[in-house]
Amino acid sequence: MSSEDADKGQLNKKVFITSSLLIAALMIFAASGPEYAGKIFQSAQDVIVTNGSWFYVGTVAIILLLVVYLGVSRFGEMRLGPDHAKPEFSMPSWISMLFAAGMGIGLMFFGVAEPIMHFQTPPTADPGSVEAVREAMKTTFFHWGVHAWAIYAIVALVLGYFAFRHNLPLTMRSALYPLIGDRIYGWPGHIVDIFAVTSTIFGVATSLGLGAAQINAGLSYVFGIPNTNGMQIGIMAFVVLMAIVSVATGLEKGIRRLSETNMVLAILLLLFVFVAGPTVFLLQAYLQNTGAYLSDIVRNTLNLFAYDKTDWIGGWTIFYWGWWLAWAPFVGLFIARVSYGRTIREFIFGVLLIPTAFTLLWMTIFGNTAIDLVYSQGITKLSSMVSNDSSVALFVFLENFPWSSVVSMLAVVMVFIFFVTSCDSGAMVVDMLCSHGSNNTPLWQRIYWAVAVGVVASILLYAGGLDALQTMTIISALPFSIILLIAMYGLLKALRLDGYKRDSLQITAMQPPANETDKNWRDRLVNIVSFPNEKTVRRFMEKTAEPALREVGSEFETQGFTATLDSEDQYLRLTVSMGDERNFVYAVYMTQQDQPEFMPNDEGTATPTDQQSYYRAEVHLGEGGQNYDIVGWSKLAIINDVIDHYHKHQHFLHLMK
Repeated sequence: MSSEDADKGQLNKKVFITSSLLIAALMIFAASGPEYAGKIFQSAQDVIVTNGSWFYVGTVAIILLLVVYLGVSRFGEMRLGPDHAKPEFSMPSWISMLFAAGMGIGLMFFGVAEPIMHFQTPPTADPGSVEAVREAMKTTFFHWGVHAWAIYAIVALVLGYFAFRHNLPLTMRSALYPLIGDRIYGWPGHIVDIFAVTSTIFGVATSLGLGAAQINAGLSYVFGIPNTNGMQIGIMAFVVLMAIVSVATGLEKGIRRLSETNMVLAILLLLFVFVAGPTVFLLQAYLQNTGAYLSDIVRNTLNLFAYDKTDWIGGWTIFYWGWWLAWAPFVGLFIARVSYGRTIREFIFGVLLIPTAFTLLWMTIFGNTAIDLVYSQGITKLSSMVSNDSSVALFVFLENFPWSSVVSMLAVVMVFIFFVTSCDSGAMVVDMLCSHGSNNTPLWQRIYWAVAVGVVASILLYAGGLDALQTMTIISALPFSIILLIAMYGLLKALRLDGYKRDSLQITAMQPPANETDKNWRDRLVNIVSFPNEKTVRRFMEKTAEPALREVGSEFETQGFTATLDSEDQYLRLTVSMGDERNFVYAVYMTQQDQPEFMPNDEGTATPTDQQSYYRAEVHLGEGGQNYDIVGWSKLAIINDVIDHYHKHQHFLHLMK
């Protein structure tokens, strides 16, 4: 590791200052001449769509295939963290946070608007026909389904794997470690993080501006509040203020609680529309939409309309793929941050399938109900309003239901909370990018970035430069997709090495000759069924474990190796240097555990306990805890265990050849 790694948690001034200056320069450029900037960015996007759409489509297809493969392969058993790691958040909290950061606001904005727009102008069907209804929902499912979540999943997986399992910074630079090694701590790594900071700030700022427009449109439509730039800037200021409160309270209290609250509100709104709308039809449509989506997923994934020349794919599919890729550094890093301790299989199931199922259910209930209002009930006002201003589509849709004013106000609150969570999670992610991946940073840094998002969005909204920045965000997906493909190769390479390590741990080394532990089996049984206190385990580590590790380390030194023994309050760690190969690590950690529900009493019968604590001396290797206790072992037994694991480590190095 570089010496810079020792500064983890401190502000990375090179990334912080350079990013701030670059953001200011781009903001001034886009705001001072929005029409000119818009033309430049639009021209660049047109060139990419015309000549590089195949690359976007191919990249997203590769990403989806890799994510599915990792989920079902033997690598799925590995954890984002050491082998002993446990998830930091419960499953409901985890799903709520990744959903709120990844896609929540998009569903509020496009849940009604996109199906209606596809119904009006489908890719191939006749507008307004039954086939247009089918194609509208199938296309909406395609854009909001597993492809988007696969992009987020692979970025989060790369970052989480290298950060939590290999102790690299939780920043985008770590994705390049398999390619450039420790040079990620120099300017190559700084440039990657600066790129991630800039794209995240403009991506969140652009969405904040668009969200303020939707909130203002809803308030204007329902309550007659003026729809002006000044009102939208005021809305953004309030969102930023709430985001500052959220980041000040931290991830556990702020972002988690807001995400859980909005998840509950989203489910309530979903159930309301489901019950008040055509319920049986929606159940039928959900199954049929899902079937159509799955049956055509391969064809649609690789469809570039090469034989049917059309601008549709550039305006929709390529736009979405570029948008998801552009947002991936932000959303992926945030998902990685809250996914510590989960297995790769559990992670992929949670990130890829659960949010996708909910997203597609949302699109069915809102999209099919909206199309039914237009197609079957002749409510053309909804269709015309979507054509004129898509930001008001949700509120025009809700006025066709009972208690429309109350429900519309609930929708405004949901949009507001989704934008608060996007703003505060964006500020947290950018702060981590500027602090060597640490989330334990001074409060002023998180406030700085939360305010920066609001300032950038406000100035660009006032100057009319949001469209230019939105286009620029899409363009930035091209270089990032190249970096991501390289990172995916590095991830596969690292997983393969870890797979070899797991295989090596399965071999059984030759058993040593009979020794004192074989003779004193009764003493071993007593040690196993007892539940020692902290003082007992600490004495064992001082009197037995440390001398054993010191003695075997000395023998390694005699054999020509470099061996170091680190001793801290809670652990002992022996490290044997293996040159350019992965070092051998054998550590003993003192851990506190709850006693089992039943334990023997003085009469030898099992009785319930009050879940008091006891202490263990657990063995850890370089990959993490091995979940077994060595309290009561003799010095010779510990030495033999070290040698046994060293033998397995040698076998791992052999498998790597």
